[in-house]
Amino acid sequence: SRDTTASMGTLYKNQSRTNNFYSMKILRIIALFALFFSGASCAGLTVVEQAAKTRGLMLFNQYKGAQSELRIAAEGGDAEAQFYLAEELHKEKQHITIEAYKWYEAAAEQGDLYAMIRLGRSNSDQCRTMNNCPSQKKKPKEWLAEATTIAKEKADQGDAESLYIMYELTADRKLLEKSANAGSPVAQYRMAIGDRQGEGFLLPWKRQQSVETWFLASAKGGNPKAMMQLFGIYREKGNLEQARYWVEQAASTGYESGVYNYGYFSAVEPNTLGFTMDKTKGYALISLLKELDGGGTAQVDVEETLPQIAKDMTPKDIEHATQLAKKWKNEHPPLSFYPEKIDF
Repeated sequence: SRDTTASMGTLYKNQSRTNNFYSMKILRIIALFALFFSGASCAGLTVVEQAAKTRGLMLFNQYKGAQSELRIAAEGGDAEAQFYLAEELHKEKQHITIEAYKWYEAAAEQGDLYAMIRLGRSNSDQCRTMNNCPSQKKKPKEWLAEATTIAKEKADQGDAESLYIMYELTADRKLLEKSANAGSPVAQYRMAIGDRQGEGFLLPWKRQQSVETWFLASAKGGNPKAMMQLFGIYREKGNLEQARYWVEQAASTGYESGVYNYGYFSAVEPNTLGFTMDKTKGYALISLLKELDGGGTAQVDVEETLPQIAKDMTPKDIEHATQLAKKWKNEHPPLSFYPEKIDF
């Protein structure tokens, strides 16, 4: 099965008596998690524009081309769509083009802090090397200063997202911890990763406890990457009940890694986690990943694992699995790699 220990580059309390409560809480949160770091409100978009934005964000999170959908909402004035459209254009050319800059600027002028940060760091963009950076209304340092001013004002009031942004702007880990304590699942995840890597001042025998505590807080806040970290931790400890619980929760968010592992351990190695063998479920879940044909490693996993499951299945079994896959898709959020909004 796939290694479930995520690195920073691919980046993001007693459990026993609260599983049901947090299960419901997570299901309520996951629909909003992809929009966790929202810019301006989408109020004012038409029904068509909002539908285009929703589909555009889904495609973006699946590493698929989303320019046409995001452009509809961006032209409708939505700051978040403008930011993501700029990100798509930036990613396509590997540098900030004139059009990408236009949309970053449009989002920044509406107060999108992530767009301001992207503009503020344009001095290090590849366009500088190519000597073709777009002309700018404000210098990069002015955008960073504006982002810092806005974020600090909100951070001083205890806003979790703003505290996280201030951490990214200053590299002050105390701000990351404040953001985590204020409830940011992303900050909680980063605290866990940092503690695991030896950041902070923790005694060795307390480090792993801190890592698990932060991952648990992040997972309960709806972060599927933290859920998969817990899956790995509990599996290694031999706590199979909790390992099963968290891989199921991660799958329920539509997280690609969660869906794959839930399917794999249901149909290929059920005894490893104490699952009852269920090839129908495993085939259904992994077949869903065919949809992720835009990027990432999902297709490799499908091509390797699906035939392994199907070899002992009848055509009728495959048909049942196909129907189950459709049902799962209708009842769960879209598949997603859950990329971070901006790679700091």
